[in-house]
Amino acid sequence: MDLPLFQGVSREKLSELIEKTPFHFLKYTDGEQIIIPGDTCSHIKFIISGAARVETSSNQRRVTISETMTAPAVIGPEYLFGLETNYPFKVTAEGTCGILQLTKADYISILHSDRVFIFNVLNILSRKAQKSASNVLAISSGSVAERLSFLIVSLTHHGSKNIKINFKLKDLCTILGAQRSSFIASVTAMHDDGIIEYSPTEILIKDRRSLLNILHTYE
Repeated sequence: MDLPLFQGVSREKLSELIEKTPFHFLKYTDGEQIIIPGDTCSHIKFIISGAARVETSSNQRRVTISETMTAPAVIGPEYLFGLETNYPFKVTAEGTCGILQLTKADYISILHSDRVFIFNVLNILSRKAQKSASNVLAISSGSVAERLSFLIVSLTHHGSKNIKINFKLKDLCTILGAQRSSFIASVTAMHDDGIIEYSPTEILIKDRRSLLNILHTYE
């Protein structure tokens, strides 16, 4: 009942669904791949125990953003529908990880069974789609810290932890449209403020919420 997309549903309704819906329970060991980039999202997947590492990379892996998602969580529900239904990221088990998955057809049947399910999925998809104009403008007109924050928030999940960016400095500066000196000055300031740990090839985000504060927004 704590899983995203199932919250607010009565215990009786869930018991009814469990009796007639084929829920598939899978267990993965540490380092085992759950999703490979390019896989078709034919099932909706929930992390029900343990944690998984999600990694999104640019071409030739010059910039990689990774994060840890912990139970209870849903992985990439926005790729179940629409024109683009292939996952753009890699997901591997971090320790032992339990996954609950449902086929697209079975999940659609669940959506038809109770409007609470529909409201839950609409809220999650809307939260991912809604980016305020100020955040979008931060890509081109905001400070380097705002651009970096927007990049990370856009490519990571609500509630994720241990967020890292591995990069070649030239490539990340190109993505952010920043001069090397401006980038170094900005990440140094973010480090001094306790927001990140920084090395020439890696940035570790201490608290994702601090990036939302930089953007003056919320999720």
